[in-house]
Amino acid sequence: MCGRYVLIADPNLIQQEFNLSGVPEIGGQRYNIAPTQTLPVITNEKPGEISYLRWGLVPSWSKDPSIGAKMNNARSETAAEKPSFRTPFRRRRCLIPASGFYEWQQRENGKAPMFISLKDREVFAMAGLWDIWTSPEGQELRTFSVLTTDANEFMQPIHDRMPVILRREDYGLWLSDNVAVPKLQSLMRGYDPKLMTAYEVSKAVNKAGMDTPECIVPLAS
Repeated sequence: MCGRYVLIADPNLIQQEFNLSGVPEIGGQRYNIAPTQTLPVITNEKPGEISYLRWGLVPSWSKDPSIGAKMNNARSETAAEKPSFRTPFRRRRCLIPASGFYEWQQRENGKAPMFISLKDREVFAMAGLWDIWTSPEGQELRTFSVLTTDANEFMQPIHDRMPVILRREDYGLWLSDNVAVPKLQSLMRGYDPKLMTAYEVSKAVNKAGMDTPECIVPLAS
C-alpha cells in the first residue's frame, strides 16, 4: 500500500520530468503527504499541466463522498474489474509526482517507518486513477487513488505491497487515450529493485500533521 509520500523536488525539475507547458505551482515542499489532502497530479485530461485533486478516490456514481476515505489505494491487479476503479482505469489515469514514499516495517518492537526513494532520480511518477464526483448541488469533487502492486525484491523485507512507479518512457502511454486494457496492465509492475534505496526515519512521521524536513532525516543508529 501507499499511505504517505513526499514531494520536495524543484518545480523546474518537475516541469522537465513531466514535460509540462510551464513551471508548476506545487504549493511548497511536502515532507509528509497524507490522504484527504489536495495535491498536485497530472491527468490525462490536461497532460501538459498540474491539476489539484484530493487524495482518496470518490467514484462518480457514489452517493456519498465519504467513501473516499477507503480509496487511497487501488490494487493494480484488480483495478480494471472493480466497480470503483474500472471506469477510471480505462478513461481517467494520472501521474502522481513524488520524491519518495513511506512504509512501515514490522519488527519485534513494533513498526518502524522507512523512507523509500530512487537512487538516480529526485522525482518520479506513481501511477494513479482519478474521477469526478458531483454533489446534489452540482459541485464537482475531483479525487485520485494510488495504484499498488506486489513488492519487488527490494521492498519485500519492508512490506508486501508498493506503489506502481512508472518508467519515464511510459508516462505518455499511461496518459494516452484509447489504450487497450492489457497494454495498461503491462505497466503495473514493481520498479527495478536495483534502483531503489531506503532508510529508517523518526516516528514523528506517524503524525499526519508533521510536515517538516525532520520527517526524512535518517534515524541515528
